[in-house]
Parts: sequence; C-alpha cells; structure tokens
Amino acid sequence: MSLYIRGNIFEKNIKDKGNLAMKTWRLIPLSTHDAFMNMAIDEAILISKIKDFIPNTIRFYQWNPSAVSIGRNLNINEQIYPQALKEYQIDVVRRTSGGGAVYHDQNGEITYSLTATISDLGSDYTSVYQKVYSAIIDSLRLLGIPADFVKGDIKNCPNLAVNGKKISGSAQTVKRKIIQQHGTILLSVDLQRMFKLLRLKGLDCDLATEIGKRKITSIENEVKHLISATTVANALEQGFNAKLKIKLIPDKLTSSEETLAKRLYKQKYLTNEWNQKGQFSSFLNTI
Repeated sequence: MSLYIRGNIFEKNIKDKGNLAMKTWRLIPLSTHDAFMNMAIDEAILISKIKDFIPNTIRFYQWNPSAVSIGRNLNINEQIYPQALKEYQIDVVRRTSGGGAVYHDQNGEITYSLTATISDLGSDYTSVYQKVYSAIIDSLRLLGIPADFVKGDIKNCPNLAVNGKKISGSAQTVKRKIIQQHGTILLSVDLQRMFKLLRLKGLDCDLATEIGKRKITSIENEVKHLISATTVANALEQGFNAKLKIKLIPDKLTSSEETLAKRLYKQKYLTNEWNQKGQFSSFLNTI
C-alpha cells in the first residue's frame, strides 16, 4: 500500500539541518518493465497528478526487453527499420512526450520520469529543463563525469553532453499545468545496434554509426568501467534532492495508479492505433 494519504508526510514540509523548509516528493525506486508498461505507468502518474491524487513524483526504471520509443507526433515508418526490429525482437512504443526516436537497451541505460506542477520547478518549459538537468549534472559529477547543459532548438530537445558528446536526452509533455519530463542516461552504448534500428534521414547504418561515435558517449565510455544502474539511481536521488531542494521519500504506486496503468497498458499502449498512428482518446475524462 502506498504511503500517500491526504494530510500525511507528503503534504507537509520537513526541516533540513539549516532549518530551511524542504518539500517532500515521492520516489518510485528503480524497477524494470516492458516498453508498454513503462509508458502506461508514466501516464498513470501524470493523470493522477493532474487529478491532484498524488505528490510530485520521480521514478527510475529500465526496459526489458530492449525497446524503441518514438515521440508523440512522429511518423513511425520514418524512424525505424522494421526488419531489424523483428530480427532483434525489439518492442516499439509511442510516447506521450515529444522528441525523437530513442533506443532503450535493457542493460545500457537508466530512465527517469519527473512529474510535477510546473510552478514548483520554473516559470516555463526551458527553465524546467535547466533545473532538472542541473540535478543530473550534479549526479554525474558524483560519478566522476563532468557534463554540460546543451540548449535545444526547433528540432532537438535540450540534452547533456560530455566534451561535446551526448550522454543524456529527454522530452516533455505538459497538461493542465502539470509537466512530465522523462529522459535517459546512457550506462553503455552499442552504436552499431542502435543505428541498425533507428533510421536517420539520408544516412545508412554504417555512416550513422560512424557519426554516432563522434556525437554520443556513455558512463562506461567516460569512466572506463561499467557502473550499475542502482549506483546511478542513488546518485540521481542525491542530485535531485540537492538541486531541487526536496526530500525524496521512497514509496510505491497507489492502488488506483496501478489499476489505471493496467488499463492504459491494455487499451492504449499495446494497440496499433496508438503505436502506429498516434490515435487515442484521453483517459482524463473517464476517471
């Protein structure tokens, strides 16, 4: 059972050692699901926050089996190589957020989602990106990796880079003054497989891989050894606590979130209508 009950610890501030007010947020600890359930859980959290049923929430997760996710408005046929997906048994899911196509290796990344009232983080979407990424920069620094914030443009969401090479990307969706940002931190990267799956306009797989070597890095590449997802999740928790001036309290999904996630999983994220065409009626008005 979740700890979240109106009036409990999540609706109160706590005092840190400096006697300053510190807000409490919910942390859903590192877990692993398939692509469809991961997106269903994120949307269930978003809807629950819009309904004011839950506190601001950060969730860490991984993907099993490996998967490709595509942005809300993308044409799926322009983003992937279907035959390669079948060969490697890779799931494909459409996100509610924008952004591009992303390969989620089951061992090669950790994903976070942050769901909060916009005003708790900044005045606009860009300031939210900057604040969230400042926490991730601190987290990577704890692991011995110096990363820099890279502003986005009309075609690309903001990201984090190490010596000019991307190590973390993210995308957002905003509904009714609630923002959900989810993004990845690369633990390791198999560029050859990535670009056998993801289609880049005007580039074949080999050329895309060569360009990727100059533009993409991972934690393993930077520190010369693999760091576990659990270790990275712990560093992220520290970074978010420090930079957002919050206290993350580990907890579970509420029973209503679990029920909603199961509905979304079956009725939305497993369907061709959503994944292929991006067509689906909102759940917001049905709960």
